[in-house]
Amino acid sequence: MQTMDPIRATPGAALASPAVARNTAPILAVLKAHLPARGRVLEIAAGSGEHAVAFAAALPGLEWTPSDPSAEARASIAAWADQAGLANLRPPAALDVLDEATWPEGPVAALVCINMIHISPWAATEGLMRLAGRVLPVGGLLATYGPYREAEVALAPSNAAFDDSLRARDPAWGLRDRDEVAAAAKAEGLALTRRVEMPSNNLMLLFRRVGA
Repeated sequence: MQTMDPIRATPGAALASPAVARNTAPILAVLKAHLPARGRVLEIAAGSGEHAVAFAAALPGLEWTPSDPSAEARASIAAWADQAGLANLRPPAALDVLDEATWPEGPVAALVCINMIHISPWAATEGLMRLAGRVLPVGGLLATYGPYREAEVALAPSNAAFDDSLRARDPAWGLRDRDEVAAAAKAEGLALTRRVEMPSNNLMLLFRRVGA
């Protein structure tokens, strides 16, 4: 499971991330404002699964499917899901944005991707956008969360240090330029419709599928 956050093991296979405790509420506030009341939501790179449980509990009208290519992450997601016992939370899927053979059939009402784009190679962002273009209907939402570079905004010192640490761990990782991410989305029929400032110098970028 790819993460830069300290991970704590709990009884069973469940993993806990302190970052989730900090960012769940602000992310959920944005999702509540922009997700449909009903429909199927696919979470990409769901990690420990704590977000999936929190969001499914708070949004009972949505069928929430978490996914992650990591078997360790899927075991953690399943452990949290078993504890929560939510009827609208589906078993974790072994989806890898770099492997189209693992992609599900659409349509889905929305995709949610938290803290993946900067902790993966650029090809993963391109794969995410291809997946969104394939499974979202026109008007469907892709919501992403994380730190970005922006030409018109000075990079916060904490984000600059974080970017350095990412690239030291893997040269293919690092903060992405917002406009380059938007261009990759546009190539797959998605438009950047909203930029939401979040705590700790993060952003939520919301994309809507507008067609091919």
